[in-house]
Amino acid sequence: MLRCKERKVFVYFRFLEMTDEFYIKRCLQLAAKGMGRVAPNPLVGAILVHQGRVIGEGFHEQYGEAHAEVNCFESVQVSDKNLIPESTLYVSLEPCAHFGKTPPCANRIVAEKVKRVVICKKDPFEKVAGKGIQLLKENGIEVTVGILEKEGLLLNRCFFTFHNSKRPYIILKWAQSADGFIAPKDGSRFQLTDELSQRMNHQWRSEETAILVGFKTAFADNPQLTNRYSKGNQPLRIALDRNLKLPTTHHLFNGEQPTWIVNQHKNERNGPLQFVQLDFENEFLNNLLHELFLAGKNSLIVEGGAQLLNSFIAENLWDEARIFETPKLLKTGIVAPALRKEHLISETLFAADTLKIYRPKSSS
Repeated sequence: MLRCKERKVFVYFRFLEMTDEFYIKRCLQLAAKGMGRVAPNPLVGAILVHQGRVIGEGFHEQYGEAHAEVNCFESVQVSDKNLIPESTLYVSLEPCAHFGKTPPCANRIVAEKVKRVVICKKDPFEKVAGKGIQLLKENGIEVTVGILEKEGLLLNRCFFTFHNSKRPYIILKWAQSADGFIAPKDGSRFQLTDELSQRMNHQWRSEETAILVGFKTAFADNPQLTNRYSKGNQPLRIALDRNLKLPTTHHLFNGEQPTWIVNQHKNERNGPLQFVQLDFENEFLNNLLHELFLAGKNSLIVEGGAQLLNSFIAENLWDEARIFETPKLLKTGIVAPALRKEHLISETLFAADTLKIYRPKSSS
């Protein structure tokens, strides 16, 4: 049995814990507003709270511009500036401690004399990786780390994969008929999904940094690989063209968006249209992912065709699969890829189509 005094302490700490979770949830909500505009930086949100009242909010809005903490401090009303030293700053990722496109956020927090900082997750980037937390503590700031870590990891899964695995977060995406085919047998273009599903696909493109198709898909479909039905940044377009046989009249060669033609003969890295030379025989996918890592691309959507998708699956190089299942029947055709050791995360109805999202069972 707890004595009365012990019960009061117990209740107090439970209240404190719930309050921290509540505000970190708000930070994660704010952070998500930067989706598609801040990569390769992480999604970050921050709020300032004084005695239960939020006096400032901010999130990282655009790559190269002010970070969440700075936007949060700048949002505080003049009449509330004097409250900052007695406030708690909540932030969804460890404040940076290095000079990049902007000055270190940890230095700004110290300068503002905030008394307490609550952090969702430690930053895996080697130039931060605990240094921001250390700087805050060295300056007498109370620091709490590890509030809603799983939620923070989920939101920034591309950023964490990029730094921990040194490759982009890989999303496999395809649509399949009710009888398990992704295209007619001759590989000709056939629209399986409805308009709503197509618009969702374009939204995804605006949220990720690169998109990849194989030679057969690029040749037969002449895709634009843009997010023309959605707002946000355009992904890097990548097509595999081992022997440079794609027609230069195809959309991919129009120079309107950054594009890689990955091949085995030509290496030209200037301008929006670039030819990236790789060995197609030895460690091809790993070498391609390394090139994307060097280019700062922290996420990749693989849109087909079946041979390319199956290659990623066979080498266990995938983090998420988004599959539209449609009621249409093809009766014969190219068989849809088959995942291995997958775990169904969600199932959503889009008009006539069903979207199923999977992750590997080994994934955290």
